[in-house]
Amino acid sequence: MSTPTDNPCLRCGACCASFRVDFSCEELASRGGCVPDGLAVELSDTLARLRGTDHTPPRCAALTGTVGQRAGCGIYEWRPGPCREFGLLAPLGRGDDACSRARLRHGLPPLG
Repeated sequence: MSTPTDNPCLRCGACCASFRVDFSCEELASRGGCVPDGLAVELSDTLARLRGTDHTPPRCAALTGTVGQRAGCGIYEWRPGPCREFGLLAPLGRGDDACSRARLRHGLPPLG
């Protein structure tokens, strides 16, 4: 039986330092959601972006630690939908194409 610490998503962080993350403003805490407003930039009345994900290189402001060694999400319980949906197979030890691309960008091998 796997445990939460077996989940590579909870220690990798490559996706958090590879992609822009846009999400519905309805997910912001000020609008009844869970995502802390201070970690987002509102782009329009309906669209927000996680801070840092549009930088070059991208790195989400909520990402803590070192990618590929010991990284984590500071808002894991409150992360927006795109983060929840990303790499759904990774906890099973199999990453999808986007997960593999993110890991390769950081010199990490693809999952299973």
